[in-house]
Amino acid sequence: MVTAQWPRIPQIPWHKDSGGVPVQTYNDLVRFTKYASAVYTPVCPRPLGNKLVAEFTNVVTGAHGFVARDDERREIVVAFRGSQQLEDMFTDANMFLVPHGINDTVRVHAGFALAYESVKAVMLETVNEQVAFYDDYDVIVTGHSMGGSLASLAGLAIKTNTTDLSVRIFTFGQPRTGNGPFADLVEATVGTENIFRGLAERTPDGVPTIIPKALGYCHHGTEYWHFAEPPNRKNVLRCEEQEDPKCSRSIPSTGINVAHDVYFGRCMYISCPSLPLA
Repeated sequence: MVTAQWPRIPQIPWHKDSGGVPVQTYNDLVRFTKYASAVYTPVCPRPLGNKLVAEFTNVVTGAHGFVARDDERREIVVAFRGSQQLEDMFTDANMFLVPHGINDTVRVHAGFALAYESVKAVMLETVNEQVAFYDDYDVIVTGHSMGGSLASLAGLAIKTNTTDLSVRIFTFGQPRTGNGPFADLVEATVGTENIFRGLAERTPDGVPTIIPKALGYCHHGTEYWHFAEPPNRKNVLRCEEQEDPKCSRSIPSTGINVAHDVYFGRCMYISCPSLPLA
């Protein structure tokens, strides 16, 4: 009998010897994983012990998220939910590349664009209201799976609308969201140092590569590959290129798998972290 085997990471020394990522970077990846998990929960009145400012939902597209405020860390956090309902399945499957609206060369996933546009107005209005009162706060946009793609679109829009605002994007298991010019635009607008695209585990989450490059898609940076267990900063690699061949792309895609469900030690679908972090 033939038994299935997971792909193995090529034995490249710099995976082990890279030294991992800084402590603060790793702690931030863990923190915003928890926000991306919290948004799946039907009732989460105090995400990570912080103020829930507003929730937004579109019943037609299934897009859902919230805006929270952390007054201790001076952060306004926008979190988008990933695929969970039947509507989300149709959104995921609509993989045509359509114009983003800036110009014809910048194109994005049609389903993700439709879902984002369905909640864009209320999300931006809420963020703008918060920024008006808390103008020295940073804005963090986060999400898991499809929510990561919506977070990418939202982070781009927020930074474009208010260029002097500090905006960071943290995504986990984000599928490819647009084409090369879109990837370039996100990086140029938000800054690669402000983008943290987490990808999980030794057998990589297959969702980030489930939409193939052959259709014209390209990931933006910056990938943070959690390439081995257990979860700790030394097992996370910061990748330098949009589709760095030395990182998770070095392993064939395994499609939707269990690695998609767990990021930095947290199950993404079943918890509402409502207490402050230590």
